[in-house]
Amino acid sequence: MTHLARSAKYASLILASLVVLVPLVVVLFAAFKTHSEYTTSGPLTPPRNWLNFDNFATAWTNGNMLRGFWNTTVILVVSLTGTVAVGTLAAYAISRFSFRLKRLVLGSFLVAALVPGVTTQVATYQIVKSMGLVNTPWSAIVLFLGTDIVSIYIFIQFMESIPRSLDQAALIDGANRFTVYRRIILPLMRPAIATVVIIKGIAIYNEFYIPFLYLRSPDLNVISTALFRFKGPYGAQWETIAACTMIVILPTVVIFLLLQRFIYNGITEGATK
Repeated sequence: MTHLARSAKYASLILASLVVLVPLVVVLFAAFKTHSEYTTSGPLTPPRNWLNFDNFATAWTNGNMLRGFWNTTVILVVSLTGTVAVGTLAAYAISRFSFRLKRLVLGSFLVAALVPGVTTQVATYQIVKSMGLVNTPWSAIVLFLGTDIVSIYIFIQFMESIPRSLDQAALIDGANRFTVYRRIILPLMRPAIATVVIIKGIAIYNEFYIPFLYLRSPDLNVISTALFRFKGPYGAQWETIAACTMIVILPTVVIFLLLQRFIYNGITEGATK
């Protein structure tokens, strides 16, 4: 029975790996195929020439990927900076202060997270439009700036592991509350901040709906909407889209492989420290 359970475990892991890897392999093969080869071969048929980088060159130039990466970087940096500032300040207030309706505030965060985003899009678009932010990078930045409930709870969980005696010692030495936050709390929260930056950064990097809805000018294309340049009314250049997709995927894969330990450490360290 133990041998059967072990075999079932490994079989499920192999199946899950195939489900994740097969679509990536299909896209990778398509990126190196010519148009005629793509239309006449199967999706899992390897390309005849692995040195065919024509699709990548077309994707980079015609898709204006450099502009897309620049716009994405600006939106990403400003949004993540604001998210960390708002999230850590909110977690600091919730963790260190006692005030009325504290539970109601936490409940409000949870209720807001449970509301489907699509149900509020009409009202959200009208608000953003009334602020004059449509077709500007600030529309995406303002919408990404809000700290989600997962980020707040990661910050709160980690902050609870920081001894309150550090706050009290600093207050006795004459520091105010903001100095305690800036000089003591914030440096100690670097693992949690790294976790939130990675998780939310990848989400913003991959976001398509908000840039597509609010950034309609070609000069404001981000990397996710740049793929739409190869989709026309009479068909799509799928081999070029595949090459563009590989260009978009590569930075996230490299960054995740280099920084994945911060994700696991940041999520669990607050509970075990």
